[in-house]
Amino acid sequence: MKNLKKVGILSLSTALSLGILAPVASASSFGNEQPNQLQVLVASKESTVTKNDLIKKFKSFFPKQFDFLTDNDFHMNTGHRYPEDDTIRYDLNFHKTVDGKNVYGYIGFVGKDLEIESFHYEPANTADALFPAKVTKEEAKKIATDFMKRFPNGAEYVIEDNSYYPYRNQTLTEPIRYSFSFVSTKDKVLIPDQRVEITILGNGEVVNFYRNSKDLKSFTFDDTGKMKSEDAVTKQVKANFSVDLQYQLDFDYQTGERNVRLVYKPTGQYSGVHALSGEWQTANGFAKDLPEIKKLEMLSATPLAPKQSNFNVDKAKELAEQLLAVESDKVKLRIESVEERENHFGKKVISINYMYEYQNGGHGTNLELDKDTGEIIQYYNIQRELLTQIGEAPNKGKELSREQALNKALEYLKEYAPSYVHNYAKPTEEYIVDDRENYHFSFPRVVDGIVVSGDQINMMVSTDGTLMNLNVGYQDVEAWPSSDKVISAYDARTLYRKALSLKLNYVMQPNSKENHYHLVYSPLFNDKAYNLLDANTGEWTNLMDENTPPVVTHPWAEEELNYLIDAKILKVEDVDSFDANASVTKGEALEVILKSLTYFHEGYPPDREETKQTFENIDPKHPLYQVVERAVSLGVLDDNKSKFDFDKNLTREELAVWYIRALGLEQAAKHSNIYKLDFADANKVNKEYYGYVALANSMELLTTEKNQFNPDQDVNYAQLAVSTLRLAHKVYENGGRLNYY
Repeated sequence: MKNLKKVGILSLSTALSLGILAPVASASSFGNEQPNQLQVLVASKESTVTKNDLIKKFKSFFPKQFDFLTDNDFHMNTGHRYPEDDTIRYDLNFHKTVDGKNVYGYIGFVGKDLEIESFHYEPANTADALFPAKVTKEEAKKIATDFMKRFPNGAEYVIEDNSYYPYRNQTLTEPIRYSFSFVSTKDKVLIPDQRVEITILGNGEVVNFYRNSKDLKSFTFDDTGKMKSEDAVTKQVKANFSVDLQYQLDFDYQTGERNVRLVYKPTGQYSGVHALSGEWQTANGFAKDLPEIKKLEMLSATPLAPKQSNFNVDKAKELAEQLLAVESDKVKLRIESVEERENHFGKKVISINYMYEYQNGGHGTNLELDKDTGEIIQYYNIQRELLTQIGEAPNKGKELSREQALNKALEYLKEYAPSYVHNYAKPTEEYIVDDRENYHFSFPRVVDGIVVSGDQINMMVSTDGTLMNLNVGYQDVEAWPSSDKVISAYDARTLYRKALSLKLNYVMQPNSKENHYHLVYSPLFNDKAYNLLDANTGEWTNLMDENTPPVVTHPWAEEELNYLIDAKILKVEDVDSFDANASVTKGEALEVILKSLTYFHEGYPPDREETKQTFENIDPKHPLYQVVERAVSLGVLDDNKSKFDFDKNLTREELAVWYIRALGLEQAAKHSNIYKLDFADANKVNKEYYGYVALANSMELLTTEKNQFNPDQDVNYAQLAVSTLRLAHKVYENGGRLNYY
């Protein structure tokens, strides 16, 4: 599943598998770390692997390609493993300056055979990978497919359809990269957790791959010859199918917008059917009987008093020091910062960044507290993994049953987030135990007796009762859609049953100690996962479809326009009404140009002590605020005017000025008297802009037609698309893209 910029569509088990935990920042440098996992260094006596061993393995995998690197260009890091995984891994880095440009890369090795698990490479020159790239996506696909043959059993992998569209804009000064997923198979059945991800640069080079695969020789597999027929399992699923009316709350992290709708969703009792036994696949294993649908049981019938009043930064630091205290002489807690800000949901919070320091480095993350009540919004406990790494694994207490762990979770909620509790119910889905012996709970929000998908409290409690994770996803919603005119549950069930099909995969039971793959039929609806039914219209909706960019047509700028749309630089709301020959406003053009050259923070920008506002009509709440202030800081826009006329059309002469300023050539352009224009309409060019127009034309950013520059002509979308791509190439030649704003 790719490009999930919105939240709200996933079940608990799926959300957990995608990662709902807070990221852990590490002060140690071991290469590409697995998320949320601390590394345990391997003592030298445990390993006899040398740097030369790794170099030899690497160069044999890439014959002749990296012969320009000497042994001195490589650096080996200490071997390491992850907690509860005895497999030893090694990292190799290389760096070299070639023709004045840096070349660097990383290779990760795993196991006694030193198989290459991951690879990342940044070549010196990627100009031929810029748009239009040297190789097409189809050509890159063939390169990736051929590259797969280098892996053991590579012929048993099949390429997976992975249409990917970025969640944020891609600059035009960075090379095009094509990503492909290959999934392992057995007896022509997919094994989804055994895959290889490969990235091909637009010039045809393999620059990245990651293998999430094992040696399957030690694994056993269900016999495909003993499967129940797809028809029989389909009848079983249809006969036991039920739906639930829910609010679907989708939050767009890019824009900060919320969208709430009423949908019918399948009840979360199971995720598939065992293809041999016909048992139901649940979060906690296969079950002969279908789990009962749990009734909603609110955590509290009435609101509870907030944890604190008159909360402030000092109290937040004091609370953090108590909550994060660690019992070890080898570890020191350091509070790095305590600041008030708004989180992605627009909630006022106090964010506390902290670090656990020890002899060989440190690990840290952040704690987020409600600014008004001092209650926990986000907390992730990294102490257990940290202490394990330094050899002081804490003693585990008495193991709790599921019900005892749930009761412990409720105690934590009433202690750390009491004022939120009355909005949520006990888990309606099966809660699971992961391979680190932690119980995962998801408490759904309920409004007017209807569950809100996309707003829940996620919590993780260890089997000994320690609080490991707490995340409160409460969001303010002004108005909830009425449920008065929804279609009936019977009609919704009928539509789901009609759209039902099954997909067969080999899967391992979550957290199972057995090396065995089961054959499982999983439901699809209209051949799609996560397809939902709009409760008001009875129409299907899929969040993944919303990420597919529109496609426009044009006689000579079609390719450029669609590339800008795919890169989320040019916004096109309605393809049918979009006219590429229509005039573009200054605000629209400025956004396209700046997003072509630099990234912007999505959603809420970082807090600043002083908020700068250059123009009186572009305040921090204006959608163009970041773009405009970035343009001013780069000198693209003058700051000597009181207003920015963002809604007026942009002329070619004005565009020439912006382009030359973006390239940092304004000082040269200002000397207008040294330039001579040979255009037939040179007399129409403003005298003070002679230099800008002359440079823009000589650099072929803006060309003439029949020896006419047409300086006062409005710029249209097609012209902007073609010329902005030319500008991006010039910026790349001058040193690449600009930094974040």
